[in-house]
Amino acid sequence: MSSSTVRDAPGGASPGPGDPVTRQRGSSSRARSAGPITLTGRGGIVVMFAAGVVCGLFSRWFGVPLLAGAGFAIGCALAAFATRPADLLTLVVSPPLVFFAATLTVVFVTTLGDGSLLRGMSVGVLTALAATAPWLFFGTLLVLVVCLARGLRTNVRELRDKLVGVRLFEKEENENPVRWDESPTTTQERRRAHHGDVD
Repeated sequence: MSSSTVRDAPGGASPGPGDPVTRQRGSSSRARSAGPITLTGRGGIVVMFAAGVVCGLFSRWFGVPLLAGAGFAIGCALAAFATRPADLLTLVVSPPLVFFAATLTVVFVTTLGDGSLLRGMSVGVLTALAATAPWLFFGTLLVLVVCLARGLRTNVRELRDKLVGVRLFEKEENENPVRWDESPTTTQERRRAHHGDVD
């Protein structure tokens, strides 16, 4: 929009919120505020799983055992950096399970059609886990360190506060439920009856 349109606003007033100038400014500020790609906790888990499966398959096909573990560690790092801060707690606890699921998937895909599936799966999973266990620990540690730097302590504190609040609420509810059902008139009548018996 030209500057003459802004000058032509009645009384020298600035354009309203529906005017094209304001809309352009709003869209440009939104474009500037949009940061890098952020994932949810599930999205981070999918990134780790996909990296583990793809690199595990390449490792089996090309005979490079290092590729499976290194690929999983890279996937862990990518997920830890790209996941939004609110879901970091979900991401931190998931690498061992994701690693096991990725290993199981890779072994299943590579042992199909090789005789006994059950025997091939059991031997293949145990062998793969034994060969890549150090990478699992490294990937888990990497996720933990990155998430701690990105604000994991805040998530843990919020979860702890929620759990404490739930426990306190349950204690208050179960403390003396009869007291809440009594009306002031019934308690006064009981006191009078009790005093009458004593007199």
